[in-house]
Amino acid sequence: MVIGKALAAGGVSMGFCALVIASVVTTVVVFDQPQPLSPAPGAGAAPSPEAVSDIPESMLALYQKAAPACPGLDWSVLAGIGKIETDHGRSPLPGVNAGENFAGASGPMQFLAPTFDDVVTRHQLPPGGATPPSRYNPSDAVHAAAYYLCDAGAPADMYSAIWAYNHADWYVRDVLNQAARYRSQTTSGTGDCGSVYSNDRASVVLAFACAQLGQPYVWGGNGPEVSGGWDCSGLTKAAYAAAGVGLPRTAADQYHAGPPIAESDLRPGDLVFYGTSANIHHVGLYLGNGKIVNAPTFHVPVRVQDLHYEGDDYFGATRPLSAASSTNANSEQ
Repeated sequence: MVIGKALAAGGVSMGFCALVIASVVTTVVVFDQPQPLSPAPGAGAAPSPEAVSDIPESMLALYQKAAPACPGLDWSVLAGIGKIETDHGRSPLPGVNAGENFAGASGPMQFLAPTFDDVVTRHQLPPGGATPPSRYNPSDAVHAAAYYLCDAGAPADMYSAIWAYNHADWYVRDVLNQAARYRSQTTSGTGDCGSVYSNDRASVVLAFACAQLGQPYVWGGNGPEVSGGWDCSGLTKAAYAAAGVGLPRTAADQYHAGPPIAESDLRPGDLVFYGTSANIHHVGLYLGNGKIVNAPTFHVPVRVQDLHYEGDDYFGATRPLSAASSTNANSEQ
């Protein structure tokens, strides 16, 4: 149920994944090189078989329609909330279709009346709902949830946004895990991007990255809303920002931000790098089972692929979440 508020966060940073380009004024600028891969088709976050079988068709359409109200928000997060809260409006418990529950929440997305009224005051809901807007109306409730998440920081800080919806870490974990199951688990036959991860922050990082599947590769890209797509380090920086962890902008700087780990110790959410000590030119996110999600190169959209491929120049890996946990622990002492 919605019980808190937070301010949205975001920003655009500069710097890019490496190429060497000489301009007409002879200035040489070094960027990160895209990964050498053959072009391959990509796909977005299509509903998984579980989503199609479990979510009522009308609600699935509403989740997909409402998500763009918060640019970058994946529809599966709304669906995850709808499932956890009321089983997409099918729960027979008090406060779903009439009345309120013990905490005063009601409707398919379990809004408190003051919270719903505040969202409606700040955001005009689209046609198709009730007049005046009602938290019992599925269209009004789902669109209000999208706006509320956006106001609370989604998608830049997805963890905090979902936590604002219901102040419990278990709730964030359950919503993200459910959302991952609702997204199609394969892309272009290359691997799994719908696994359930045990580490809360790793789940947030990978959920963000997996929601970008099919987005175009754009050199220097900071996302579809800003640049029309992603480059490798733009994607990893934004994915970690969604979990509240700041990273430098370029692949080389992200590697040196550490801490380094052995390949044999890789866990989901770790960063993996390609190149040499003098030229780290590519970075991706480790998914597990020898797979990564990354923004590979020109004409190849964000996709899942093997960690190792023919001719790869794998360099090493780091675990920023470990460093972030240490920083948080020190700050609390």
